[in-house]
Amino acid sequence: MIAIGMEGSANKIGIGIMSHPKDGSPPQVLANIRHTYVSPPGEGFLPKDVARHHRTWVVNLVKGALKEARVSVEEVDCICFTQGPGMGAPLQAVAIAARMLSLLWGKALIGVNHCVGHIEMGRLITGATNPVVLYVSGGNTQVIAYSSQRYRIFGETLDIAVGNCLDRFARTLHISNDPFPGYNIEQLAKQGRQLVDLPYVVKGMDVSFSGILAAIDSLAATLGLGGEERAREDAEKASNVEQQTSQNQGSDSDSGSDNKPTRADLCFSLQETVYAMLVEITELLIVGGVGSNERLQEMMGIMARDRGGSVYATDERFCIDNGIMIAQAGMLAYQSGFRTALKDSSCTQRFRTDEVHVKWRED
Repeated sequence: MIAIGMEGSANKIGIGIMSHPKDGSPPQVLANIRHTYVSPPGEGFLPKDVARHHRTWVVNLVKGALKEARVSVEEVDCICFTQGPGMGAPLQAVAIAARMLSLLWGKALIGVNHCVGHIEMGRLITGATNPVVLYVSGGNTQVIAYSSQRYRIFGETLDIAVGNCLDRFARTLHISNDPFPGYNIEQLAKQGRQLVDLPYVVKGMDVSFSGILAAIDSLAATLGLGGEERAREDAEKASNVEQQTSQNQGSDSDSGSDNKPTRADLCFSLQETVYAMLVEITELLIVGGVGSNERLQEMMGIMARDRGGSVYATDERFCIDNGIMIAQAGMLAYQSGFRTALKDSSCTQRFRTDEVHVKWRED
């Protein structure tokens, strides 16, 4: 059985094709291609611009995926698409394309929850059968576990998502959005040496990031570290920080002007703080775009080993939004008898993870 997955909840449009062999052997990834709308440094992306990008690319990506998978239209069993959560206009652009293909080809239409797609792809790739899940992305931060055919949310952000926090700080520093802001913050953070105190907000299993973002934005402005001109100085700053670290090795740094935090220090401090918060509330499978961050995986690994547990994570092929995760979750739903009627195929920006009936999993 073969499913096409169409993902377009944010600035990436992904088309994936999954095969579920009838002999019971493991599902196979046949194609996984995507294209990203990249806005200029210092800017976010508007829903209308992203939707236009998705409409421009969707036909070519579907053709490319079918060619890569060496699959004909006749062999496809279902068309799976992200029904939410996400940005309204991009979601609708891809949903319209999915409806069109469903009607044109006479294939079943399957609406998929974006988060459930991440979870099911993570379970497949890592082999984690029943993990606690940390779902971290630009639009979501949730701690999830399965119970009674639902993915239950035990903790989540009280305001903005961790990925949104990182993305918005990248704009403050005028860091490039190519390939994506969080990755570029991670690379700059590797050059940081000085840890700056930032707010730390954990409430039970819930977290809050807006106060951290406001504090570090204010600090960056006070230090004059924002803007395009300072972005061009990153390499020089990193070199100076390394020289200063070697000269002062073994001594405590002070708060004098000679030890003023650099852009790399701020990225380092932001990462360490927000990831420490996530480690505190979670133990586990990490999914979502932020889940590909190597430092987050390292911190989670340390926590899990101290408790005799294990951490499961995937690389950017599967963590970052993609079509195969939608195809995988959609095929599981399809095999359990689920179908999305055309009249019910509208998208929603607020499609909660725990609203999905996970009929394909047994208690």
